Amino acid sequence: MNTYLDCIPCALRQALDAARLITDDERIHEQIVREILKITADLDLNRPPPWIGQIIHRRLRALSGVADPYRSLKSQFNRLAMAVLPELKACIEQGPEPLIAAAKYAIAGNVIDFGVKSSLDEHEVARSLRDSGSTATYGDWAEFKRHMERAKEILYLADNAGEIALDRLLIEELGPERVTLVVRGSAVINDATLEDVLEVGLSGLVRTMDNGSDAPGTILEDCSPAFREKFHTAEVIIAKGQGNFETLNDVKTNIFFLMKVKCPVIARHVGLPIGAQAVIHSNG
Repeated sequence: MNTYLDCIPCALRQALDAARLITDDERIHEQIVREILKITADLDLNRPPPWIGQIIHRRLRALSGVADPYRSLKSQFNRLAMAVLPELKACIEQGPEPLIAAAKYAIAGNVIDFGVKSSLDEHEVARSLRDSGSTATYGDWAEFKRHMERAKEILYLADNAGEIALDRLLIEELGPERVTLVVRGSAVINDATLEDVLEVGLSGLVRTMDNGSDAPGTILEDCSPAFREKFHTAEVIIAKGQGNFETLNDVKTNIFFLMKVKCPVIARHVGLPIGAQAVIHSNG
């Protein structure tokens, strides 16, 4: 998926939000914005938005000297999501379609995205998670269920911290022994890394690896050889969030994208309203 002009102001807003997380010094804020403006002037718009995000956030980290500007927020929302897990687990067990219910909660967790919205209210997020079981979701759940039930191995591409705690619900329904969970290779925005896997207690449940990249998506040529081999031999892939959709929707393989539609660009691309929860199958 190419980058649209509408993505540029969003990327600039991300950079300024991250700068304000790091310091209150407005001189540094101005320096970062000016640097990012210079970078965006020469960006290749034929690349996907996460490629631009990677460049911008690399420069932001270099200018600030802070390796993970969102670390405290990631931990905060990891704790929030873990606190609601027992309640959501009980709802799944009481329902007629536990696999689909778990997938809906996993999609609902995609709301925890500081790349799209810099200020998330804990109560708003918790309410959204609890309400998601009754929220309409677009896509073919019968097809999703059919592929998941017959797959011997499932590659699960995570997205954000906090959200990754909700992924546990779906991984448990899929059967952890069939799943390999993949996170980012290093910090970018509030995307999940191996540190988040440890924080939410997934390391003892499921096989886990990182993809070797600091892009807020899955740019295959930027990922490690070990991850690329796993990706290209995967029987079926679950990919969470817009960043993974933006980088993988043109790849010819068996992928189910589970995500919330969060911006006008993606809404136009997939033909769904902003705020929609969706399962989108791309099988090449």
